[in-house]
Amino acid sequence: MNRTTREALPEGGLVLTVPGGRPGPSLRFERAAGHQWALRQGEHTLIEARPEGDGCCHDLHLRRLPGYRSPLPPVSAATMRAGSNWAHRYARWLEDTECGPLHHGRWRLSRRTAFAPGIWSCDLVRDWPDTTLELLCGGGWHGVLPLRPLRAPDTARVKAYRKHARENTLAPVLLWWVSFLDGWLLLDGHDRAAAALAEGTQPVCVELARLPDDADWQASAAEITEAHEQRITRLTAHPAGPHTARQRQALERSYADVLSSLPYDPAATPVFERSSERRRAERPGRTERKIRP
Repeated sequence: MNRTTREALPEGGLVLTVPGGRPGPSLRFERAAGHQWALRQGEHTLIEARPEGDGCCHDLHLRRLPGYRSPLPPVSAATMRAGSNWAHRYARWLEDTECGPLHHGRWRLSRRTAFAPGIWSCDLVRDWPDTTLELLCGGGWHGVLPLRPLRAPDTARVKAYRKHARENTLAPVLLWWVSFLDGWLLLDGHDRAAAALAEGTQPVCVELARLPDDADWQASAAEITEAHEQRITRLTAHPAGPHTARQRQALERSYADVLSSLPYDPAATPVFERSSERRRAERPGRTERKIRP
């Protein structure tokens, strides 16, 4: 398998560049009949989704099915207590797994510490297997969707993790940012998330997000640079005043901030066409399974 290349980020995260020639992702979104879609892992369906309503505001009915396999191996108690650069450790495991979402392109893995209020409370989906998400115009849904049920706080595994949560040695959960949901899938750490929440804390998180390809962000950078140069030209077109130097410094600082963050802004999450085997299974004459709300 062709290996990825890595670019370190200042806050301890990294960017993975996955080369072409790697097999398509095992964990992927696929188009289904009409405006429906599915999340699949290999040939196994994990989520069936059916939108309902017109316009940009609509409900999305989801049915989650059993059988999800985490792309990360179990993390031992000793490993958690020893500590780690978790973004780099998770990156290595994602490179080697055969059941994860990585495919050709650039991916960012970094700690996620700031969330809007309610993400880990009212916007954490606890219903199983069926749920309905309300997708809002311009705001999406913005919550966390587990891929298996969260265990109760008094189960043995969750109780063991709760001790780590109290000791601040709990390994982060792994979230995958999905652009068309404006929210996250919980890829790994369901029991760790349940333990942190049972202890009244927000789970520590590592976020996986797909980034624009080099050509895309370079085009955006060129547009931003052109706009910045136009602002500087307008500022310097007149005789310098007492505030000109300060205004120019503010423009330069704003330009640097925007440009430095641009390569790491998330890109759209792709939805793949169904495999030929799947299309044959759904050829005319077969009854397609319907999703009920």
